[in-house]
Amino acid sequence: MLWKKTIGLLLSLALCLTLVSAPAGWNQEAEAAPSFAKGADISWVPGMEAQGYKWKDKKGVQRDILDILKTDYQINSVRIRVWVNPSGDYGNGYMTVDRAATLAKRAKDKGMSVMLTLHYSDSWADPGKQTKPAAWAGYNFQQLMDAVYNWTRYVMTSMQAKGVTPDWVQIGNETNDGMLWNDGRASSNMKNYAWLVNCGHNAVKSVSSSTKTIVHLANGYDNGLFVWNIGGLISNGANFDIIGMSLYPGASDWSSKVNQTISNANNMISRYGKPIIITEIGMDYNQPAAAKSFISDIKTKIRNLSGGKGQGVFYWEPQATPSYNGGYSKGAWQADMKPTVALEGFLN
Repeated sequence: MLWKKTIGLLLSLALCLTLVSAPAGWNQEAEAAPSFAKGADISWVPGMEAQGYKWKDKKGVQRDILDILKTDYQINSVRIRVWVNPSGDYGNGYMTVDRAATLAKRAKDKGMSVMLTLHYSDSWADPGKQTKPAAWAGYNFQQLMDAVYNWTRYVMTSMQAKGVTPDWVQIGNETNDGMLWNDGRASSNMKNYAWLVNCGHNAVKSVSSSTKTIVHLANGYDNGLFVWNIGGLISNGANFDIIGMSLYPGASDWSSKVNQTISNANNMISRYGKPIIITEIGMDYNQPAAAKSFISDIKTKIRNLSGGKGQGVFYWEPQATPSYNGGYSKGAWQADMKPTVALEGFLN
């Protein structure tokens, strides 16, 4: 009946538009994140290890990849991708919630901070595709909001069961045109997109009020995109803590793209007052000197944003070798399992 549907929608909105507190004694706070995160997305690591990959440092000594990242390159934070019901091979279907939580615990035990990237999909979510999980495909919008809230809480509590409270959680991944299409497609219904962001944000905060939530868009240099998307979210009542950006320039245009991204970051800070974090960067592995300069430049300029609003830079899957997962070309390890010089850009 109509009145039952209306009540159900209002209950979902109460979860997604109002912060709901966790039961007494449940809320666990994240440990203090570093003042500036120098990070790496390491989501492929468990699958690579299951296939027998073993990394070496620049001297050719075989070591734990997390130890190399932390000790040799001052990486203090990791980023871990989580899909709803992944399937497939080691590269594209290995990172279940449990494996993500195990990897997060491994990083935390080494003193590293943890960022989760919730894709709200069974596979890759990015500007060109934001496909609902198969189990959610037939849901109406009320059920979809409930699913986002409940699944986000499930991921958070699964992390805490392993002893990890994430420092940051991305609500979606590269949501340039929203998420969970078509219901949450920003170009057709910005309000739905905002409500879905709120569902994820409030679910995170109900478990850990100190964990920071991120809305993450690709093309960090595109100010028009960010004004439209972030401004649209805020004008429709979305709550989130940090603006995230991706940047994948070429070896010939990285300097101008960094400057455009910094200009956009300053504009976002001026307009909305929110901190900025670069959650993905990368450059072709066969341009390691340019990649090193790129990392150093964007790291320094983000760290120097006014008011301490620049909170970190993360390299995407640096441990990937040139042939991994069909030939991913933007890692920072060579076929001989020794690193390029790219990650030296994080030093100091």
